[in-house]
Amino acid sequence: VEVSVRKEKVEPVYPTDAAGLKNFSVVIASLSVKLNAESLKARMENEGHQVILAQNEQGMYRVIVASYDTKEEAVAKREEIYSTYAAKGNTEYLRSTYGVPFNDLWILERQY
Repeated sequence: VEVSVRKEKVEPVYPTDAAGLKNFSVVIASLSVKLNAESLKARMENEGHQVILAQNEQGMYRVIVASYDTKEEAVAKREEIYSTYAAKGNTEYLRSTYGVPFNDLWILERQY
């Protein structure tokens, strides 16, 4: 499976998340509206994920479900999350339940 890795500069939306934002992050959604990002963050946290909201230079919110020092760890987590959610239902079900289809998970490589 070819994993999409995109490089960009992002900043944590909340200072409390700064320590958790590492070099390679698993992004489950890119949203332009903060409220939508917040609600997805809350939903995922209810399922036990440590969610970080980061914002890029264009103002897009990246909803990050895991962040690591190495690309390998991030790729492994991406596969795990994809498998977990794909097993719950098809993309339409996932979209209606979570607001995202989980079929476009990608890795954000943080630039400074």
